[in-house]
Amino acid sequence: MKSTIIFIAVSVMLLTGCQTAPLSDVQATQLVNNKVNSKSINVPRALVRLQSKQADDVWERIRMQMNMPIPDEFLVNKYRDWFIQHPEHLEKISQRARPFLYLIVEEFEHRDLPIEIALLPIVESSFNPLAYSKADASGLWQFTLPMASHFGLNMNWWYDGRKDVPAATSAALDMLEYLYQKTNNWLYALAAYNAGEGQLNQAIKYNQERGLSTDFWALNLPTETKQYVPQLLAIADVIKNAQAYGINLKPIPNIPCIEVIDVGSQIDLAVAAKLAKIPVTRLQKLNPGFNRWTTSPQEPHQLVIPVSKAHKFKLALANTDVNERIKWYKYQIQHGDNITVIAQRHQTNVDKIKAMNNIDGDKITAGQFLYMPHTASKEILDVEFAGSQSTAKKIIRKKTENTSVQPQLITAASSVTPQALHTVQYGDTLWSIARSYKVSVEQIISWNNMTDRDKLTVGKILKFYQNEQNKSLQMRL
Repeated sequence: MKSTIIFIAVSVMLLTGCQTAPLSDVQATQLVNNKVNSKSINVPRALVRLQSKQADDVWERIRMQMNMPIPDEFLVNKYRDWFIQHPEHLEKISQRARPFLYLIVEEFEHRDLPIEIALLPIVESSFNPLAYSKADASGLWQFTLPMASHFGLNMNWWYDGRKDVPAATSAALDMLEYLYQKTNNWLYALAAYNAGEGQLNQAIKYNQERGLSTDFWALNLPTETKQYVPQLLAIADVIKNAQAYGINLKPIPNIPCIEVIDVGSQIDLAVAAKLAKIPVTRLQKLNPGFNRWTTSPQEPHQLVIPVSKAHKFKLALANTDVNERIKWYKYQIQHGDNITVIAQRHQTNVDKIKAMNNIDGDKITAGQFLYMPHTASKEILDVEFAGSQSTAKKIIRKKTENTSVQPQLITAASSVTPQALHTVQYGDTLWSIARSYKVSVEQIISWNNMTDRDKLTVGKILKFYQNEQNKSLQMRL
């Protein structure tokens, strides 16, 4: 009874406070129509949001708040038809979004942003935090290096904030808010997020100077951007009406799945996994921003932990000496050293040293430092194996010059015998090698456990696989 009285009081207060609120684009008071005694009533956006929090499913929570107009435009209709005809695409994405969607929706609601834009990672990366593009964009929200740095994401040898889902989400929303404040139009803001402010402003100015409409649909924007906004609107419509369209989005519990924990200092992922009592591979999937076997020595010192393990993890962490958090040390190379001698002297093996230091070949230089595992440490080796044997799919969003979009699924094939080997020669580039072997650059990167920032070195051995299981999803419009 007490909760009922509180709910009624809040409802009355919200209704009274919002009666005179001016309507302005999507961020203004949004209205939904509910049928009560065959009469339509207007429900304020804040009340809809409050009600949506009671939903059992995050997808339903999103649906309840959707109110962005879906225009009857050619590309919107075409993309809608494609998603309806390929229901498995969104069904797979729903599985991938499961750990992070609740966190993203919470952030959108906290900032009072249109809930439809929470679906943007579907367009950007198919909800894969390891996704990257030929434009050097990376992560769930597809940040380029300059934009990531501008909006406060850290990137170094140890860590790439673009792939850190909580950090990248915060930065992406900062960028979207900035673009909306500049344009006061969400379609403009989305176009600028994809193409850049300069491209958008040029297109608007071009139409203004010729007395043409400056409506988004009338602008002469890059082909990818012309596809980008309609995709998001089509996805929003399909998800809103998923049941009617025959799309089976597996429910995602409307409760936190993960907790972001500040561990205070650098820690090996294997040690953290042991404290959390989860497999290293699971910890890595929740923390894709870490490029190495350990977190960064500098901030941020945050780890994403399953909420069911968070309490015991924090207790175990508090009882672990800081010196026990890392299982490695630095060794300065001396004149006359070689990797084999160093490995024997330090009771480890050459492969582990190479893996920890990202070394190709056997060349080392006196005066430089090597990261070395402690003698009794098996954990680092476990992390390396977990990383090299990962079968996580990487989605590459291709830029095209026609009206098709091809998110291509590429699977790492580290457990399969390579069909060919290539030794990198002077003057080789990934593009030239890919052309010679009639494969894509993305396949070479995936097959060789590289990242989008790795550089080729002379003597590096590249592996090539016959990958018949890769299938690209094509939207032919």
